[in-house]
Amino acid sequence: MQLDYGLKLETTQKLIMTPQLRQAIAILQLPATELAALVEKELLENPVLEPTADGNGEEPAMEAEAPVREYDTQPEADGWMEYLLSGKQTTGSTHSGAAEPAPRREIADTDAVSLQDYLEMQLHFAVFEASHLMIGKYLIGCIDDNGYLCDTAAEAALRLGVEEAAVIEVLQIIQTFDPLGVGARSLQECLLLQLEHKQSEGDNAKIDLAIAVIKDHLDQVAAGRYKQIADKQHCSMHEVQQAVDIIRTLDPKPGQAFGGGQAAYIIPDVTVERVNNGYSIHINDNYVPQISINPYYREIARDADSDARKYVEGRINAAVWLIKSIEQRRRTLYNVTEAIIGLQSEFFDAGPKCIRPLTMKKVAEQIGVHESTVSRATANKYMATPHGVFGMHSFFTSGVQGADGEDVSASRVKQEIKELIAAEDQSQPLSDQALCDTLNSKGIMLSRRTIAKYREELGIAASSKRKRH
Repeated sequence: MQLDYGLKLETTQKLIMTPQLRQAIAILQLPATELAALVEKELLENPVLEPTADGNGEEPAMEAEAPVREYDTQPEADGWMEYLLSGKQTTGSTHSGAAEPAPRREIADTDAVSLQDYLEMQLHFAVFEASHLMIGKYLIGCIDDNGYLCDTAAEAALRLGVEEAAVIEVLQIIQTFDPLGVGARSLQECLLLQLEHKQSEGDNAKIDLAIAVIKDHLDQVAAGRYKQIADKQHCSMHEVQQAVDIIRTLDPKPGQAFGGGQAAYIIPDVTVERVNNGYSIHINDNYVPQISINPYYREIARDADSDARKYVEGRINAAVWLIKSIEQRRRTLYNVTEAIIGLQSEFFDAGPKCIRPLTMKKVAEQIGVHESTVSRATANKYMATPHGVFGMHSFFTSGVQGADGEDVSASRVKQEIKELIAAEDQSQPLSDQALCDTLNSKGIMLSRRTIAKYREELGIAASSKRKRH
């Protein structure tokens, strides 16, 4: 077999993921707060970008809501460079006419008090001896975020070089602090500390039984074996259920109410408001700084020598892609929201109970984009609606077949199950089969196994555990 060398020329087509395309995809997925951080970073790194100022040279006030207008006045993709170099384009929301800007709604930026700080404050009022204060600070430092002590009295005494009795004495003082149950070494001790406080407030007989149940039957309570508890405690099942009701009012994690950082808030990326017989869509990118290209660098790009011009043109190209990507994100988000409103009109008119099954593919076909684009546009984003704030992914739900051939969303089925169980006779709770029969009579065709799956997803116990005596 003879081998030889040769050259040939052929033309092929392939899709190349350019850096600019990667940036556009990344920006599309970002929620408003993360997009704002990205723009701030680009302002620091790219000298041709500058924050847009108003006529007085001041930074424009961030507005609470900014309506998205039509894009008829915006250039085609091929004219972006000329359009931006003309100095007319900036990022951020636009307004028509002389409309007054809406007042900015701000949320107070407060830091939550940590559990350790709260306990130390109480310690200084309860302990006066220096040695006890030192022990108390050490023990508080050993309390985890749930409020439980992670060290034993013997180990603490050994590390501090003090008597174990002194550690136990200080620990008992800490266990009287607010929140009740803090400083416990187990779930059982945490619940008992809280019940001791309730003894002066309620029926002592019920609380005594609740204490006995906590000490000896916590595992049986979790399994719903009330009859076994009643037999061992020589009481009725009704009394056991009353004791369990008291136990369920206790907090198994008393430290969870405290935090050491800034409170988290959801900032909706889209706001949908009812206006007359329709809906108005506002893209909430008010936290994103409005940016434009500095006129000085536009002049350099026209008149400078080749080396400077090459560098500035590279920076301008990067700025152009950033501004274009932000504008494309806003446009895509607007189109996706508009399609969701049209396809989920019953939800926006009547509330979550009327949400319909919807796939991303259906939205993508309506607005003429790929399904992955819809997925990226709705990822990690929230929508403020007349019925509350919802994750944008929650509008895409699976469905089941109704008797009339119309699809019914899974969330609606769960809502129906929740309402049926809330209205049931607790002495004779509805079984999964009874729920299945009731829903089938309403035209929602489901199997008993599917009902059980939805009930478990809602965190509702089986009928045998819901029964009241």
